Amino acid sequence: MQTANADQAELDKFSALASTWWDPNGALKTLHDINPLRLDWIREQAGGLDGLRVLDVGCGAGLLAEAMAAEGATVTGIDLASESLQVARLHGLETGIKADYRQISAEAHAAEHPGQYDLVTCMELLEHVPDPASIVQACGTLARPGGLVCFSTLNRNPKAFMLAIVGAEYLLRMLPRGTHSYEHFIKPSELAAAARAAGLEPATLAGLEYNPLARHYRITRDTSVNYMMAARRAD
Repeated sequence: MQTANADQAELDKFSALASTWWDPNGALKTLHDINPLRLDWIREQAGGLDGLRVLDVGCGAGLLAEAMAAEGATVTGIDLASESLQVARLHGLETGIKADYRQISAEAHAAEHPGQYDLVTCMELLEHVPDPASIVQACGTLARPGGLVCFSTLNRNPKAFMLAIVGAEYLLRMLPRGTHSYEHFIKPSELAAAARAAGLEPATLAGLEYNPLARHYRITRDTSVNYMMAARRAD
């Protein structure tokens, strides 16, 4: 069964983890480990977040959305997993950090709010949907002329399979088994082509390297496994 551009099994999987989203040592601890780094990178690409109107596509329970709101951005987070959104709202009430969370697909939101956002983020989502190019197109539609879109996903090659699935899920148990499907990984060239088709011009490409012993990520030029891409919408 599919709901919008989503696999129901994927929605069920992340909904089942909803209560653990904000546990830094829980099943999604790697998201906590990378969140400061991806926030720094996004801030650098955007030239600061204060005062920006931001959309976080596939926001989950709000780890990144709340972090961007804490820096002065007006943030909307969208997701199709209702349980995760409820956790996001509750956590925002606890912290006092305001973000608007909506249960809606990127495509439907793009139809309602084209060109409305200074910054659109879509992190760790594309490898979990049936049609990633459709999400990229929606992100391009949602960004204002001259606006920025930031993506992160996983490369598709033998190294990525060994590290992101065999190593991270089965050997080191950094993520729950079954979190990723190799056939859904996306090469940077494929993401760049989808971005251009969506009216976006890729501007920056960066890799993420992880030290599992120190639980520390750093940005590198190596995009062979995890990578991030920033793209600008034409003026």
